[in-house]
Amino acid sequence: MKKEIFTPADILLPKDVAFDKWSVIACDQFSSDPDYWENERERVGGEPSTLNLIVPEAFLDRIVMEHEIGRISSTMESYFEQGLFEKIEESFIYVERTLTDGSRRRGLVGAVDLDEYDFSGGKAPILASEGTVLDRLPARIGIRRAARYELPHIMAFIDDKEKTVIEPLAEKANSLPSLYDFDLPAGGGHIRGKRIYGKNADNVASAMSSLNESRNPLIIIGDGNHSLAAAKAYWDELKTSLSPAEKTSHPAGKALLEIGNVYDPAICFEAIHRIIFDTDPVEFVSAMTKALPLGDDYELLWVSRGREGTIGISADNIGHMLSALQSFLDGYASPAGCRVDYIHGEDVVRRLAQDKSRLGLILPSMDKSELFGTVTSRGIFPKKSFSVGHARDKRYYLECREIVIN
Repeated sequence: MKKEIFTPADILLPKDVAFDKWSVIACDQFSSDPDYWENERERVGGEPSTLNLIVPEAFLDRIVMEHEIGRISSTMESYFEQGLFEKIEESFIYVERTLTDGSRRRGLVGAVDLDEYDFSGGKAPILASEGTVLDRLPARIGIRRAARYELPHIMAFIDDKEKTVIEPLAEKANSLPSLYDFDLPAGGGHIRGKRIYGKNADNVASAMSSLNESRNPLIIIGDGNHSLAAAKAYWDELKTSLSPAEKTSHPAGKALLEIGNVYDPAICFEAIHRIIFDTDPVEFVSAMTKALPLGDDYELLWVSRGREGTIGISADNIGHMLSALQSFLDGYASPAGCRVDYIHGEDVVRRLAQDKSRLGLILPSMDKSELFGTVTSRGIFPKKSFSVGHARDKRYYLECREIVIN
């Protein structure tokens, strides 16, 4: 029998707080829209909030990371000493998320074994879906190194066409113990969480074990690839100083995340678009047209201050198309003195591209049925290839888990 890869955990949830102020969207959202985060800061005020435990990427160019690491660590300790948390022992959490389009996405929060995860493009039971930008890891590792607990926004997938793991929980959801049930802030829809423990948790573990026997990989990370890569890198650093027994039991050897079934009808993959700053749009489009393999397989739309056009690209699959585009961007941007940002939402790209020195690239979406087959056959996608749903449907910070030994 294969090793258990996804297990129950001792999960921390805040008590006696306003959940809609505690919970905020993942830090890598609205990265070119600092006003979103300023509004969140005003909305939260002085209430306990995960906003005080993260660094929104929109502010990375204006903060001193060492200061932020200290601030986050201090706030974490303060929340803990205040008795803010309740520990939900040895449990999964079944999650139902009502999305902005009214559909309901189902998931399961639990812990994965970081020794079974690889983000470098190798083979393992848990794989990244896209390339890791290594220079984005040190800040995240620094935060984790100083943190008492983790608060994940990672979403992962299992390939469970027979619907054996999560869907049976949906059938009994109304009879399960409730942990939270509230409207998410800033247009994020609604979320409710149910405790899965005892026999129900055993049934989940058994279903996952059966799936593990027939699937390789078992889990593919959809959102939060860099957060899980940072957790893995920190664990690899830490475990060199631990005994074999300590390695087995140390909480930092696992990471909390939410898995979903890729066949869930509410799960859709959205393209992550590109916005290019400080560029001449005409020169950029000309260079891009010369660099990419032209054809009729995929269509790339460019927009810039009232103008737009399309470029047809030849590729065997969408992974190849995205690799060709990313290779061009990586080679062009720095020598040309421009900057590339990765944007969720076509409307945001169109708004940002109205400046005369900017150009937006609107990418085609990937069919979710391509995920496991593509990663298995050709390896990871290039960085920022796709997103799980619209920006406001991303995972919000909510659950926590201790990663230190007291």
